Amino acid sequence: MRAFTASLTGTSLEWYDFAVYSAASALIFGDLFFPSDDPLTGTLLAFSTYAVGYVSRPLGGFVFGRLGDVIGRKRVLVATLVLVGAATFLIGCLPTHAVAGPIAPALLVLLRFAQGVGVGGEWGGAVLLTSEFGNARQRGFWASAAQVGPPAGNLMANGALAALGALLTEEQFLSYGWRIAFLLSGVLVAFGLWIRTSLEETPVFKGMEASGERPEAPIREVFATQRRPLAAAILCRVAPDVVYAMFTVFVLTYATQELDMARGEALTAVLIGSGLQIFLIPLAGALSDRWNRRRLYLGAALAAGVWPFLFFPLVDTRSWPLLAFGVIVALAIHSVMYGPQAAFVAEQFTPRLRYTGSSLAYTLAGVIGGAVAPLIFTALLGEFGVWLPLAGYLLVAAAATVAGVLLGRDPDLDEDAEYSKLVDTPTTTPDSAPGAGQDTVRATAVGSPQLRKETP
Repeated sequence: MRAFTASLTGTSLEWYDFAVYSAASALIFGDLFFPSDDPLTGTLLAFSTYAVGYVSRPLGGFVFGRLGDVIGRKRVLVATLVLVGAATFLIGCLPTHAVAGPIAPALLVLLRFAQGVGVGGEWGGAVLLTSEFGNARQRGFWASAAQVGPPAGNLMANGALAALGALLTEEQFLSYGWRIAFLLSGVLVAFGLWIRTSLEETPVFKGMEASGERPEAPIREVFATQRRPLAAAILCRVAPDVVYAMFTVFVLTYATQELDMARGEALTAVLIGSGLQIFLIPLAGALSDRWNRRRLYLGAALAAGVWPFLFFPLVDTRSWPLLAFGVIVALAIHSVMYGPQAAFVAEQFTPRLRYTGSSLAYTLAGVIGGAVAPLIFTALLGEFGVWLPLAGYLLVAAAATVAGVLLGRDPDLDEDAEYSKLVDTPTTTPDSAPGAGQDTVRATAVGSPQLRKETP
């Protein structure tokens, strides 16, 4: 449970940092950093910096994913938390375009890039932190701890902005109020570090380290031996990323600029949906342990392709209850995909390449999914002025995820033979005296039965 708490807390704090930027991009950064006579153009430019956080993720996946399989999960997770927190805190200190001119958006892009690098290295380690400590029969539930981070972080970020918007006048909020939400990151990161540094390294990595099975070139090995798992893991993530971008980020722009609804109404709808996700995501992860994980994922992906065609006619009525209902249903569908996703992605890769493979899949999928989604949504709305192309884009994303789920392996049918061989190898700790006997190695891997070697 300590590993679950550490993974959930750290990931939530990192996603608070990431989400507070996303919400600010939709609501205020267009005016503050990208002033334009056309509000939609300013928002489009703000979303381009939002995309930078996704484009930079593969760099984090390459660098930190490799390190996670070489030096361990815990050290990498501490480093990513510090990187994201520092970048977010500094965003709160930036001058705006009115003060510094073009240098202001340039610095904003640089710090957003650093955020993306940190988040890119975070996800794979957060998943393994819980799943490698937990019971293999409950790997869907344990791995879902990292998945609760985005809605929890989104809830905190939108809640902070909504509270500041309610307490301050519009002029005060645009002048300094928005900065408070970013500066809070310093306090939150200190709390996250306190939790993460108290954990031990995972049993799986300890077993790999003791047996000498750590990979020397994990990135090369993933691309050489894990091409189908990598493709499946990338594609299965596309729809969840696009759906999340629509119903937590772009929906704020659509409701306020297209439907002329109040900013507080749009934020409240997202807050309610995100709050429910905190419970729905681990529930979906637990259900995937009892039912077939692929079928559950597949059904949710199909629903994700259909729901937008019902959502937009509902919200075009400009009714807040219908907006809230539409967002809640969309994020519930997202939860059913997102809850089992961590276990499903990790199960595609062999244990010794699991951090690298999972991180690469997560970050590369983010580039083709979440990174460009708000930009595409904004461009489609500006070009056509109607919602049908937006729904069509979501349908294409759902089709990509259906293909990925079908391409992936079913962990219920495929045993992790490589890890079984690894933990069956007798090992001794470096400081054991000769003849002192073998140390107990206990390890649990996602996608493999719980295996142990007892001291004779």
